Amino acid sequence: MAKNINQIVTPEDMALLFQTVTDLYGVDNAQKILEQYGGNLWGRDGLAFIIGRESLPFFCRYFLQDTFRPKPDNTARELAPIHYEVWDALEDMFIRDAYDKLELVMPRGSSKTTTCDFALTVWAHCYKLSVYTLICGKTEQDATEFVRNVRTALEENPYINAAFGKLLDPRNKRFVCNSLELELTNHTKVQAISSTSSMRGKKFGNHRPSLIIADDYQGKSDILTQEARDRKYNTWVEDCTYAGDTAVFRNGKKVKQATKFVVLGTLMHRDCFMSRLLNDSSYKHIVRRAVDVADVDAFFNSGHWAKFKAILFNAKDMLAKDNATEYYYAHEAEMQFKTLWPDKYNCLDLALDYYANPSAFKQELQNDVSKVGEKAFHAVKHVPAAEIEDNDFDLTILVCDPAVETNKENDYTALCVAGKTSNGFRWVRRGEIERYSFDAYVDRVIQLLETFEDISFVWVEKNTFNGADVREIRKRIEAHDTLKRRRIEIINERQTKNKENKIRAIGGKVDSGFIVFCDDDEPFYSQVLAYEGEGYTLHDDAPDVLAEADRLLDILKEETPLMRVYDLSVLGL
Repeated sequence: MAKNINQIVTPEDMALLFQTVTDLYGVDNAQKILEQYGGNLWGRDGLAFIIGRESLPFFCRYFLQDTFRPKPDNTARELAPIHYEVWDALEDMFIRDAYDKLELVMPRGSSKTTTCDFALTVWAHCYKLSVYTLICGKTEQDATEFVRNVRTALEENPYINAAFGKLLDPRNKRFVCNSLELELTNHTKVQAISSTSSMRGKKFGNHRPSLIIADDYQGKSDILTQEARDRKYNTWVEDCTYAGDTAVFRNGKKVKQATKFVVLGTLMHRDCFMSRLLNDSSYKHIVRRAVDVADVDAFFNSGHWAKFKAILFNAKDMLAKDNATEYYYAHEAEMQFKTLWPDKYNCLDLALDYYANPSAFKQELQNDVSKVGEKAFHAVKHVPAAEIEDNDFDLTILVCDPAVETNKENDYTALCVAGKTSNGFRWVRRGEIERYSFDAYVDRVIQLLETFEDISFVWVEKNTFNGADVREIRKRIEAHDTLKRRRIEIINERQTKNKENKIRAIGGKVDSGFIVFCDDDEPFYSQVLAYEGEGYTLHDDAPDVLAEADRLLDILKEETPLMRVYDLSVLGL
């Protein structure tokens, strides 16, 4: 049996209510108001109900307290100033009607969806501040998850049920209640759609959407080309024009607010949808970064962090990460820095994320896309061949990306002998770009197999010769006195993944020295350094084959000798 609301409220709830009333109305008035509502602080139309409409922070911390207040029986984190800043901006929109459009650019993991989308939607519908809310998620799965969270809050939350009554009635067929739509008993509606669906023409009764939220509205496919970026931005602008409604005035007085638009996410490109929206003066903009420094590259490559990085990327140290972590804890006080959300972002974890992939870190956590669309690689670590060959390799592979023609304007044949050591580092034991004829290319593959006796896999891109080169390589191996006795598995696959994404994904590994090159292979790693993006680089054979090698070193494993299956005829059966 459900408990009476007075049985579950706590002294902390009472203190929160008193403090909020005091902040809103002053100390003297607060005492009078509390006495006036003394018999109904938490129930229908009670004081908490009234204060919740005037204060979004109070609504969240009381009515949604299991999400926004750390307690012994939940996993909520202490809120940061940014969360209150967002709530204040939303109050400006809905209570003070100061503006109609808000763009919120915040780092990954900063709780922007929970703090803004979820809290705003529940608040707006409890008080009918929005009659019809449309949530645009990146995918339908994201939209479904959002609707599920809102439904749980409205259906199962005892604090909301006590003050607002039964807002959802799934058994009543008059009200739609499914994975993408919720019709509330106060005659409002929440609907979620994917970003690929149009907002135009949607209505609830005679109402156009009064609140439209776009959460991570753009994906990677929306930023790859200028055409894709233009299409995403133009679609939003056109939808905004026709999906919402304008304000209604009577006798010079506003009687209905215009549709409110809330857009939140991270920057993905200098010319992406979110970046362009920053130039739209009709929006209020809030832009924040996880690490509060002007130049994150300079910060993580100076002082104690430079020493930490040197230890972390010591390719000869099998315990490099452990030793770097030990250095951090020995200098922890000096290595602390200000973050957007102290209870969420840990300095050590942020640093490790940065070193793993500086480009992704700057994009996802710093909202810094100033270098996106420019060079993918900024530095390479190269050492003498003898130093590379001094390693014990867990796995060595040969990756081949052949080209057909040998003219100067044509692509190169790229060959990469790559090894992986037990600490995960990648070593380019041989990297070559050359214009070979078909026979010369096959000859070179055989020579590399002879030179590097521990090559166990040969990967050959299938797009060029459609398997003819692989048949010739196998034929040459079977005729070779030594190679035919080795276990060499040949993989012939077509390139199907987006080249741009694949190459840029290894940017952090190259820049940090996690992938090590040979001094002798200057033409190969120079072409890697020159890569500026698909459509902007004359030749990308070296970075392409390198990215493929990195992928294969993660998925291929040395195995026991292959079992050969023979026809029964060999046994005379």
